[in-house]
Amino acid sequence: MAANEQSSIDQLALDEFGSTLRGELVRPGDGSYDERRRVWNASIDRYPVLIARCAGVADVIEAVRFARTHQLLVAVRAGGHSYPGYGVCDDGMVIDLSLMKGIRVDPEARTVRAQAGVLLGELDRETQAFGCAVPAGFISHTGMAGLTLGGGIGFTMRKLGLTIDNLLSVDLITAEGEFVKASAQENADLFWGLRGGGGNFGIATEFEFRLNPLGPVIYAGPIFWPLDEAPRVLRFYRDWIADCPDELTTLVTERRAPATLAGLPPDLVGQHMIAITSIYAGSIDEGEKVVRPLKGFDSPALDRCAPMPYLTLQQLFNASFPRGGGTTSVRVTSPSSMTTSSTSWCSTASRSSLRSRPWGSGKAVVRSLASARARLLSTAGAPATRSTSAETPRAPRASKKSEHGSIDSGRPFSRITPACT
Repeated sequence: MAANEQSSIDQLALDEFGSTLRGELVRPGDGSYDERRRVWNASIDRYPVLIARCAGVADVIEAVRFARTHQLLVAVRAGGHSYPGYGVCDDGMVIDLSLMKGIRVDPEARTVRAQAGVLLGELDRETQAFGCAVPAGFISHTGMAGLTLGGGIGFTMRKLGLTIDNLLSVDLITAEGEFVKASAQENADLFWGLRGGGGNFGIATEFEFRLNPLGPVIYAGPIFWPLDEAPRVLRFYRDWIADCPDELTTLVTERRAPATLAGLPPDLVGQHMIAITSIYAGSIDEGEKVVRPLKGFDSPALDRCAPMPYLTLQQLFNASFPRGGGTTSVRVTSPSSMTTSSTSWCSTASRSSLRSRPWGSGKAVVRSLASARARLLSTAGAPATRSTSAETPRAPRASKKSEHGSIDSGRPFSRITPACT
């Protein structure tokens, strides 16, 4: 079917489009096609008719306009880490942002700008050179763009918040192929929407974040007990965590001890264990003091909680999520209760069906956000006024959703989804 779709587009138009790109246009039959269509989740096996590997914003604009002109289905890929495979589609165009790797740190202003193709580990490497970090994710080969548009949980979120809490501005290409900026000061309603309002606002090409002083060494790591000790461990944990400071984030997991964990005794490999990973976003000495009661509880089978480089922490679980793999559940536990939630490794901001939306006006989408925001805030009981503070509040999740999970407001959204992980 992809071949028929391609043959329906004039060959001259395809050649002209390819010549305008500074990046690369990949088609079925090209030597790199199979490699370029693959994503992190190997169970996703889709065949796009075109893959536009964009080298910059101008390429993205050209790709959007070409897809719009020829009514092509569009998927957007940044890191390619979306578990449901939102970064690739059948019989349409993939707008691939993975070549867009620019990162610029301003240590004086404590900000960083990163293009949409940047992976979390690449962002960490540049920011840690200045002793700073953006709180983002658990797996360093995740795409920064999709994780951000999905909210962005991470190892230090109790102290530093979600990734979107540290987001200052976004550069976006609308469904009409127009460039817009969104921040608390410019297109504030669009910025509000991008920070939790759902998908289909356009293609995010660059992000600006606030940096937080952190690293290069922090106090962190997992502590393991045999699984049959879990009831006692969790009862202790429940009482201990209630008085811990916000600087401490913990993750509770129940799993087989992985052979990939450095220093794991051979007799523990594959054994069912309960592990509590502690991450302290503060001084080493204070972190050791806070975690000391947990480390001393009931003779742990393995204790890897100690000072470690922040970059090491960010790669701690990488081996459990190799390319071509699936996903596991990581429970992130709040300090005030034992309520847990499973980590979502895909961008919730892009959970709309690529096939379900007619091409709409990018301007109409942007214009509709002000009334949508007022309506949602009113429903939530909050004042329906624009925030005058530097911190634009995140949008509450809409209660009415389509069968595909995207906000169903009755307005025309484009078939473009935001950049996926």
